[in-house]
Amino acid sequence: MSLDERFNEAAEKVKTLTERPTNDELLELYALFKQGSVGDNNTEKPGLLDLKNKAKWEAWNGKKGTAQDAAKEAYIAKVEELLAKYPHS
Repeated sequence: MSLDERFNEAAEKVKTLTERPTNDELLELYALFKQGSVGDNNTEKPGLLDLKNKAKWEAWNGKKGTAQDAAKEAYIAKVEELLAKYPHS
């Protein structure tokens, strides 16, 4: 199975979690997914009062310079870690 296929499969598997991961885990997952699928963050930083999107933007921006393939591998590993930690269907 190719890296892209494993990445897409992990993206589907993570949706089967029946318990919500922590906010930090979700931010890490989001950042790795965006870095793996889009690459470096090239969007404008959200406003100061937009706390949720600002946190997501900062998490993704923290992955700047990480190769997309490396981010995909890290994303897959993070999904596997969450599947082992939390109940899923």
